Amino acid sequence: MATLDTHLVVIGGGVVGCAVAHALTRRRAQVLLIEAETELALGASGANSGILHTGFDSTPNKLETQLILRSAALREDLLEELAVPLLRCGARLSPTDESERAAVRVLAENARVNGVQAQLEEDGALSVAGETLTDPVAFVGALAAAAQAGGATLQLDTRVVGLAGAADGAVLVELEGGGRVRARAAVNCAGLHADDVASMAGDELLSVYPRKGEFLVFSAAKDLPQQQILLPVTSALGKGVLVFPTVDRRAVIAGPTAREREDKRDWAVEADAAELILGKAQLMCPALAGLEPIGAYAGLRPAGRSANYVIERSRTLPSLIHVAAIRSTGLSASLAIGEHVVGMLTTAGAISPSPVRPLPAPAQPAAAAAWWERAILRSQRSGTETRAP
Repeated sequence: MATLDTHLVVIGGGVVGCAVAHALTRRRAQVLLIEAETELALGASGANSGILHTGFDSTPNKLETQLILRSAALREDLLEELAVPLLRCGARLSPTDESERAAVRVLAENARVNGVQAQLEEDGALSVAGETLTDPVAFVGALAAAAQAGGATLQLDTRVVGLAGAADGAVLVELEGGGRVRARAAVNCAGLHADDVASMAGDELLSVYPRKGEFLVFSAAKDLPQQQILLPVTSALGKGVLVFPTVDRRAVIAGPTAREREDKRDWAVEADAAELILGKAQLMCPALAGLEPIGAYAGLRPAGRSANYVIERSRTLPSLIHVAAIRSTGLSASLAIGEHVVGMLTTAGAISPSPVRPLPAPAQPAAAAAWWERAILRSQRSGTETRAP
């Protein structure tokens, strides 16, 4: 069996894996990024809202919040360097009754504690200027392309089937088909399958399950001039349905739902998705009333049964780091997750302390379809497969 030697292996080509690979490459590490699918961002990273959150509503002092806030600081310079498309449109929460007004005041105070600029308006609404939209697939592709330009290697359509330790502390990564990679350290960023990868190392990490979020897509015609992100007032049930334009301004999207599921391969939009979304969306954006969606898609967010944002060293293989249950805020927190993992690997001695270097970002080829069009097609294919006898 042929063995490839490299310094570091990153397992998973979603936004977290690509951000980790990018951050390591910026520190001059030799990185191999392995993705099981034939394209990057085919999981949750390519079927979400594309919103880069400021962290105004995140619980203070939690690791997740710290990483979201740190990412907001990192991306100002980095996303310009990467030429990632951005729509700095801001967000607005408009309460409908006194209980919601009280909840918005609490959110305004939460934003202040987190150091996020948010303006409480006279009508009780909260405006958050820093909420930004991006193309999530372009975001992932830019991180990977810059890492490759800096010397990282990307291996698609390659499935990890085993993990083991070597006598000298290295990690042996077994690949489907018989290949093997020997690395100083490995980082498990496998999203929905992070628990499966952890079990290959003998770790009982936590159970990761798919939380399905479905979205309806509307054509951004002249009768739907939506310019801002419209956020619902959050409740104990979650953030709820929001309405937002796409970064290319070709569409307006409403969603998501939040369904606890078990099948990690079921990307189909379920029959009652419109019923669950439309009424709530129309309350925030009355212009949606009477309009027919041009499509719908579902994303499967990797949620942890007992915890989220689990970033820790393996208990069985000291040179393996798990980055698991990075739920819907993963796009927003990804850059800081990469920085955090760099710190862990530096402390462990897997990489040498090194100043950050800029990486050249090769031009991204024009996509055959917008990210949301690709997401619609994937959900349609999944629905056809689910219905097939």
